[in-house]
Amino acid sequence: MTDKPQEENKQKVIGGDLVIPVCAVAFTVYYFISIIDAPWTAQVSTVFIGSILILLVAIFFVRTLKSVRAGEARWGLGKLPLPITLIPKRLVLLGLTVGYIVLLPWGGFTLTSFAFLYTAMLLLGGSQARYKALWAALVFSLSGYLLFVVAFKTRFPQGPFEWLIKGLF
Repeated sequence: MTDKPQEENKQKVIGGDLVIPVCAVAFTVYYFISIIDAPWTAQVSTVFIGSILILLVAIFFVRTLKSVRAGEARWGLGKLPLPITLIPKRLVLLGLTVGYIVLLPWGGFTLTSFAFLYTAMLLLGGSQARYKALWAALVFSLSGYLLFVVAFKTRFPQGPFEWLIKGLF
C-alpha cells in the first residue's frame, strides 16, 4: 500500500530548474534577431554560440521530460518563490532590468550599465553597502567599456559617456 502524498514528496520538483534555460533560449532568440545588421563575423560567432546553447538546453529539456515520465520528478516551482518576503525585491529587480533595456539606447552602454549595477547592488545589498556598490558599479561599467567597446570594438549604444570619451580622444 503506497501513500500518494509520501510518494510525491520523494519526487524532485523541477519547474524552478527550467527558469534559467527558458530565459537563456529567449535571450538567444532575441540576440539572433538583433544581429541581422551586424557584420558577418559577429553573426557567425553568435549563431555558433547560440546554437550550442540551444542544443544544450534541448538536451536538458529531454532529460527533464524523461525524469517526469519515469516518475522521478514532477512539475512545479517548489521552493523557488520562497521566501515570499523577497518577491517585491525580485519584482523591483525585474523592473530595473526592463528599465536598463529601455534606457540603453539613450543613456549608452557605460552610463546605463553603471546606473543599473549601482541600483541593483543597493537593492540586493542594502543601503549600508552603498560605497562598495558605487565602486563596484564604477569598476564593472568602466571595465565593460574598455573590454567590449575599446578592445572588441563592439557597437553598443553610445550615450553621454561614450561621446565625452570620443571627444577627448
